[in-house]
Amino acid sequence: MSLLRCTFCGRRAVYNRRYAGTLLCDRCLVKSVERQFRRAIAKHKLISPGERVVVAVSGGKDSVAALHLLVEHCRHKNCEIVAITIDEGIRGYRDRSLRIARENAKLLDIEHVMVSFRKTFGATLNKIVRRAKRKKTGISPCTYCGVLRRSLLNQAARELEADKLATAHNLDDEVQAIMLNYVRADLSRLHRLGPAYSPKEGFVPRIKPLREIPEKEVAIYALLRGLKVHIAVCPYAGGIHSEIRDFLNNLEANHSNSKFMILRMFDRLRPKLAGATPEFEMLRCEICGEPTSTNVCKGCQLLQGLGLKRWEKLLFPTEVRTESNEKPRTLYHD
Repeated sequence: MSLLRCTFCGRRAVYNRRYAGTLLCDRCLVKSVERQFRRAIAKHKLISPGERVVVAVSGGKDSVAALHLLVEHCRHKNCEIVAITIDEGIRGYRDRSLRIARENAKLLDIEHVMVSFRKTFGATLNKIVRRAKRKKTGISPCTYCGVLRRSLLNQAARELEADKLATAHNLDDEVQAIMLNYVRADLSRLHRLGPAYSPKEGFVPRIKPLREIPEKEVAIYALLRGLKVHIAVCPYAGGIHSEIRDFLNNLEANHSNSKFMILRMFDRLRPKLAGATPEFEMLRCEICGEPTSTNVCKGCQLLQGLGLKRWEKLLFPTEVRTESNEKPRTLYHD
């Protein structure tokens, strides 16, 4: 039986890129992922020389790959990279990934900051979910986690004086978010999806350099490069998010390139959504002071419903920041 050969160099192929009709060897796949990453940054002008970029790192394959790619890219751009990890307090899941995040930050010799739900809200996600069940709120764990985690990421990035906040959303993540907002008829959230968020007062602009790279290719890239990653599924994963993910995976299996086509069509439609989503006045939450479009932000609304509140501001002291002439060190806010 003859071995399948790489379309580009003739070496032994390790991956069949069905949507492009090509076979890739290990070297060509690594080069291709890195080229797609650099192309996204250049195409959408995601990072400028001299910027301070905070990278959200969970310890999973996507965020670890994004961290390594950004550190390598920014070495030649005079940019500063800081890794930040949100500890939601999911026992048996997040505690293992935290160790991986720390190890990667240490390996790359960059500053690492950790922010915990317990420290900020007085409760871990496990406790929040238990309270929600007792109170029969009908709100899914993913909603609590997503809203509160996004809020903490923005606040931490802002207080760390970041110019950009990088997240590791890949092609699959982005297409799932597009379909989810179609299903929910949420034009406002749909319009905000994109490779970068427009800057608004109080919000650190977010960038998604992996947005056009399939999840499978990011995973293989991390494996081929020997990156330390945490491979596990969140115990709270499920619901409509899983249904949409399975639908899209089945669609892609039967009709290769479907995910790319959904993304490309959305990118063509996205500018048209601006007129359908009127601008809202940016306010400050009456409880926590974070920017919001209503008097009370969504995070505080969720916490109020459980009898909790945001009881500690992050306020990273400037004296613990890494000076330019010092070796970066790992910081933990816990």
